[in-house]
Amino acid sequence: MPNRASPTIRLHPADDVVIARAQLVGGTALTDENVTVAGLVPPGHKVAVRAIAAGQPVRRYNQVIGFASRAIAPGEHVHLHNLQMGALDLDYAFGADARPTQYVASPATFQGIVRADGRVATRNYLGILSTVNCSATVARGIADAFGRGALADFPNVDGVVALTHGSGCGMDSNGESMVALRRTLGGYARHANFAGVLVVGLGCESNQISALLGAESLHEGPLLRTFSIQDSGGTTRTVAKGVALIREMLPHANAVAREAVPASRLVVGLQCGGSDGYSGITANPALGAAVDTLVRHGGTAILSETPEIYGAEHLLTRRAVSRAVGEKLVARIRWWEEYTARNKGEMNNNPSPGNKAGGLTTILEKSLGAVAKGGTTNLVDVCEYAEPVTARGLVFMDTPGYDPVSATGQVAGGANLIVFTTGRGSAYGCAPTPSLKLSTNTPLWVKQEDDIDLNCGEIADGSATIGGVGATLFELMLATASGRRSKSELHGYGQSEFVPWYLGAVM
Repeated sequence: MPNRASPTIRLHPADDVVIARAQLVGGTALTDENVTVAGLVPPGHKVAVRAIAAGQPVRRYNQVIGFASRAIAPGEHVHLHNLQMGALDLDYAFGADARPTQYVASPATFQGIVRADGRVATRNYLGILSTVNCSATVARGIADAFGRGALADFPNVDGVVALTHGSGCGMDSNGESMVALRRTLGGYARHANFAGVLVVGLGCESNQISALLGAESLHEGPLLRTFSIQDSGGTTRTVAKGVALIREMLPHANAVAREAVPASRLVVGLQCGGSDGYSGITANPALGAAVDTLVRHGGTAILSETPEIYGAEHLLTRRAVSRAVGEKLVARIRWWEEYTARNKGEMNNNPSPGNKAGGLTTILEKSLGAVAKGGTTNLVDVCEYAEPVTARGLVFMDTPGYDPVSATGQVAGGANLIVFTTGRGSAYGCAPTPSLKLSTNTPLWVKQEDDIDLNCGEIADGSATIGGVGATLFELMLATASGRRSKSELHGYGQSEFVPWYLGAVM
């Protein structure tokens, strides 16, 4: 636990910087470090505790977060003006830190919904998926018919949601964007949190319904219906047809009851957005502690956002259960280097302006804090975007760092709960999967409690421990999986946040 009396937080004895607990002004004596602050240092930002020569590496978490772009004096604010990216020589040491998981003797349970085929749901929705942007308005029109009390006779149905997107045509019918889109739609169509699904197309798009069903081995039946606007006779008739089909599904969807199921049936997507200098100190390691507990109970966690593990991937490859798993992760890193280069970008284009305002200077620093969400257990598999997650334990899924796209891939892969840490503030929701929001600092909790489910800022305040908050979070995860509404659910977030990853050219 950080020392409450100290104005800064030291994360490792070998670090060159400490983190300001609150705003520091010039002349403040950091007695623990035998340093006097030179100038203004915002909360969550870094202060040098020793002289650092130009070109020398700067360490936080006992890891390199960048290189001094000029000489840095003790007590000086360390940020964009004096810290920059540089080349790293990482030791991947595949599997060096992998250890047998210590499973608990009596796993925890939650109140889940068990589908006829054995899948376990945390929510009970009916969904409308659009194959193409051209059918988005019709899909939303069908869902809109079931708002404002229309489901009063079906109390076990959480809602009818339309998940629409901006692609599906003007693209290579066999290209990587189409493969990713179909894999995403297929994952949602199969998702346990949907009791039934309608797939609605226009009729002439590249993403033909028949091709989608074939690629994803989906079969039409009473709870998976497909149709197009052109075949149905236009907008009005298509909406009416969709409304009628949803009404047919409602009695079946309502005929469910929650029952005790083991925590091993939880698949939790891990997200961080609007990160700040506290993310790697409070909320992310607390989430990591909860993930360790989940894995020991037999559950699964999906770590993602490949650009946001860049420079920290060696911490995961060391925990890989095999060299093959570790090399799969490194291959995705190399793909991202090529992908950003061909689009005339670079990996350090992430962090965002908000991340930088919160104290994160380079992608290396951001990544080292982001990896903490994954806890300490073995890395058991690496998956492509939206690929079904079948392994139990900590899994990595290749996704962008952009939260809606990343979480969409995780849900397509089977995540039935999302946990999302934030330092700058977020109001994200993710139908049909509930999303919990964690604040990294207490001022954010005070300012945006309307959107935040748990304050992890007490760790930085010195009034709570990582382990204690992690234990509280694990219980909150079980309660949410059992039906407790998250803040984003209460606000109605979730439909607009469905954003499949678009990789290729728009033609």
